[in-house]
Amino acid sequence: MNSLTSTSDLLIRNAALVATVDNQRREISGGWVAITNGLVSGVGTAGSEPAATRTIDATDCLVTPGLVNTHHHLYQNLTRAFPPMTNAALFGWLKTLYPLWSTLNEESAHVSAWVGLAELALSGCTTSTDHLYVHPAGAGDLLSAEISAAKDIGMRFHPTRGSMSLSEKDGGLPPDNVVQDHDVILAESQRMVELHHDRSHGAMVRIALAPCSPFSVTKKLMIESAELAAKLDVRLHTHFAENSEDDDFSVATFGCRPTQYLEEVGWLSSRTWVAHCVMPNHDEIHKLGAAGIGAAHCPSSNLILSSGISPVVQLREAGVHVGLGVDGSSSADSASLWLEARQAMLLAKLHSGAAAGTARMALEIATRGGAGCLGRIGEIGEISVGAVGDIAVWSLTGPAFAGAIADPIEAWLRCGPIGAKHTIVNGKSVVEHGQLVSNKVDDMLRQHRVLAHQMQSHLG
Repeated sequence: MNSLTSTSDLLIRNAALVATVDNQRREISGGWVAITNGLVSGVGTAGSEPAATRTIDATDCLVTPGLVNTHHHLYQNLTRAFPPMTNAALFGWLKTLYPLWSTLNEESAHVSAWVGLAELALSGCTTSTDHLYVHPAGAGDLLSAEISAAKDIGMRFHPTRGSMSLSEKDGGLPPDNVVQDHDVILAESQRMVELHHDRSHGAMVRIALAPCSPFSVTKKLMIESAELAAKLDVRLHTHFAENSEDDDFSVATFGCRPTQYLEEVGWLSSRTWVAHCVMPNHDEIHKLGAAGIGAAHCPSSNLILSSGISPVVQLREAGVHVGLGVDGSSSADSASLWLEARQAMLLAKLHSGAAAGTARMALEIATRGGAGCLGRIGEIGEISVGAVGDIAVWSLTGPAFAGAIADPIEAWLRCGPIGAKHTIVNGKSVVEHGQLVSNKVDDMLRQHRVLAHQMQSHLG
């Protein structure tokens, strides 16, 4: 047993298996997890449990660290499965949807974030990023609006202050009314960090800087964003090597492939995690690994947009921190981290061989790998004493799991589909018995429907 205290606020006990995903990758049959003051205070085997104020019975359940979502665009659930774009590739998809997203405001940012984070929590997610790069003129403080939603629902949140500075008239993809001036972007980025970023252990909110992509911002903004991130000691995020169009644009515009461009603008460092990373070649994979880069693998989005299969097995072997992302709802449409973990397992088998893609690999990507992307290894994405009290409890009962008795982790991802039975963030329940704890769900869904209709009607 590992324990810091003999009394806990919450005890999760009688688990079929506790998959800690800690440094030793301990798997504890019949195990328990104790949480005190929002942090894991003990992990052990049956019979050594501490006293607790509150207890959750995890009989016939797999207990894992809470899943970590490393790439999303929460506001895009307002245009989920939008008919004109259900069969489009990336660049055409973006150009059609930008006019709708230009109507985003504080209310729609708050409600879409609340609903999106609720959906993630149901899939066992406890920490989520968000790449909010659309800031229409007069829209208000969108980042603060979604942070308030995360605080209300109780999710650990890593929003990024995204940006676009190149409009169509400058050779970029977005329309003029969703881009911002270079100096405004940097000033607002610093203001958001100073207003919201919490550097303490177990922080619930941290901010990163996130120019949208090399094809929507200037080279100067990429360089100065990296300099500002170093000055403020925060992380960097952007879209990267997403598909062949992305590669072709980089060669035509910058005279080099995306990895070389990343190096030229000062982003090839352990401060950076990128989204997608579908198209790196062999040498680039090793260069990314040597730099300690993180990569958010978004399997469903990459499939829907026909972008390709990211070489996650090779990236991990090279030292890249590979995390998992659901991506924006308008491309992936289903924001389930369990589903993305399963897709990651299956695509790894398809890309690198049947033995390469295992449920344990996918679980590591969805937890510890996400912690690496966010610079929080040892703090989130694992169950160990002193780590945050973020836990997912998964029931392995019912017809879908009949006969799956030999290996609870393989059963968890090969069987299903499944949502979390309990999702616990900072030692507090966000989902209990498969249902959101908040009493605001119905009201938020009603508001979301009105706002989605308003946004989608913008194109008639």
